[in-house]
Amino acid sequence: MTSMTPTHPSDAALSRRAVVAGVGGVAAAGLLTACGASTATAPAPTPAAPAPAAPAAPSAAPSAATSGGTTLAAASSIPVGGGTVFADKDVVVTQPTAGEYKAFSATCTHQGCKVKSVTDGVIVCPCHGSKFAIADGSVASGPAKSPLPEKSVTEEGGSIVLT
Repeated sequence: MTSMTPTHPSDAALSRRAVVAGVGGVAAAGLLTACGASTATAPAPTPAAPAPAAPAAPSAAPSAATSGGTTLAAASSIPVGGGTVFADKDVVVTQPTAGEYKAFSATCTHQGCKVKSVTDGVIVCPCHGSKFAIADGSVASGPAKSPLPEKSVTEEGGSIVLT
C-alpha cells in the first residue's frame, strides 16, 4: 500500500503549492466562464439600420423658403458687428453689417480647437489666441495662418438657416 505522506519536507511544500495553484486556476476558470456566460446571454443591442434616403430631386436651385437646412437661431439674436458660435454645429455666424450674415467653421485652423466667442469684431480661439475677421474669416492675428473655412447660411423668415 502506497502512503500519501511526503517523505521529504520540500515535497510537502511542493504539494501545497500545487494545491493552491490548482485551486486558483479553477477559480479563475470559473470567473471567466461566468463572465462569458453573462455576455453570451445578454448581447449588446444593435442599432436599427437608418431608413433609406429618398431619391434625389431633379437638379434645380432650391428656393430660400425650401432650403431644408438647419435652423440655428433667430436672425435678431446675431449682433450687428459681432456673431454667435454654435459649437455643436461647428459653425460661427456673424453679421458684419446689418442684414449681412456670414458663416464659418468653428474649428480653428491652427490646431483644431473650437473658437469660443466673437468679441470686438473678431472671432476668438481660446487655445492660442488666434483671431479671425467676422467679414471673411481671414486671420486677424495668429498663430493661425489660414482663414476659417466659409459655410453657407441664409436668413429665412427671421431665422438663420445653415444650408
